[in-house]
Amino acid sequence: MDFNVKKIACGAGLFFTRAVQFTEEKLGQAEKTELDAHFENLMSRADCTKNWTEKIYRQTEVLLQPNPSARIEEFLYEKLDRKAPSRITNAELLGQYMQDAAKEFGPGTPYGSTLIEVGECERRLGAAEREFLQTSAISFLTPLRNFLEGDWRTISKERRLLENLRLDLDACKTRLKKAKVAEAKAAMAPDFQETRPRNYVLSASASAAEHELRVAQTEFDRQAEVTRLLLEGISSTHVNHLRCLHEFVEAQAAYYKRCHFHMQELQKDFQLCAYSVFAVFCVIFVYVIVYICSDHCMCLLSLRLPNAFALNSNPSVATAGSASEGISSPVETDTLKIEEVQAPATGTRKAKVLYDYDAADSSELSLLADELITVYTVPGMDSDWLIGERGNQKGKVPVTYLELLS
Repeated sequence: MDFNVKKIACGAGLFFTRAVQFTEEKLGQAEKTELDAHFENLMSRADCTKNWTEKIYRQTEVLLQPNPSARIEEFLYEKLDRKAPSRITNAELLGQYMQDAAKEFGPGTPYGSTLIEVGECERRLGAAEREFLQTSAISFLTPLRNFLEGDWRTISKERRLLENLRLDLDACKTRLKKAKVAEAKAAMAPDFQETRPRNYVLSASASAAEHELRVAQTEFDRQAEVTRLLLEGISSTHVNHLRCLHEFVEAQAAYYKRCHFHMQELQKDFQLCAYSVFAVFCVIFVYVIVYICSDHCMCLLSLRLPNAFALNSNPSVATAGSASEGISSPVETDTLKIEEVQAPATGTRKAKVLYDYDAADSSELSLLADELITVYTVPGMDSDWLIGERGNQKGKVPVTYLELLS
């Protein structure tokens, strides 16, 4: 117990002496051993590496786990050397809620079936996120944490030891300087019998101070070399962190690629569903139109049936009428010759082609989407068609493929 008290008292005295010496150095009242410029650059580079590595590590933790409570829980499990329980991701939880809701609303309904598809996609996104988090924690966060908790602690410990040895070296230099000054003063005094023992003591004190200085200088040089080697190892640390950074970027790119793939698949499913609904609507619409037209035709047939009997009773009149009809509308019976059609002086318009169109025969004009053509109509032509001109080319074009501009 006595030995421990003495040791504590000695350590406290040494700490107090070093604190006083450090304060005097800051105030410029004590001598300080300066390190070389290369060593100072190494320490500055090491401090910069530590500061930025710590910031990158903390922000990466926030990126991978935004919830601070979850981060604290993981930290406690890590300090207790226990495995943290598996935690479901937010996307997986959202997907589970969607699928549970679909069961309540009915999987056969449009809303329920869509919820099932989106929920399954969200669960796949959550699984991809979980894999990304695990890969990033192993390949990027762990090396950074190992540097901060391992290599940097060793460097800091050796730097503190070097600083203490430097203070001891400066203290030895100060003691030697004082001993030399006292010895010089004693040498200048007259040589009396009673002062000789004191001079011998001063000379022995100076010799002991020189020995302590040599020992302190040796220990300081040895520790400076050890610290220098550790600081130069920061370059290899940068190389290791660069490799880890590449792995982190690759993991992030793979994660976003998988998310993009899953979302594209979901969009394709939605498009197929929309096309099927549109097709069903078109079929229903066609059936309704056919039903209405057939009903209308039956009404017209019932109205014109007596006139047909009257015409049959007078065949000469019917023949004459049909002949006169044929003579009065030659444009409708004869085939339209495109090369003989001339553009009118007025009535031409510009039109933009909406879709590609391939001509069925030589009387039609093939079209390309987004091109501009000149269109006009001729007497007796079907209202669903126009005459289109593009340079020296001319032919019939369907109106539904055009957007009239002027």
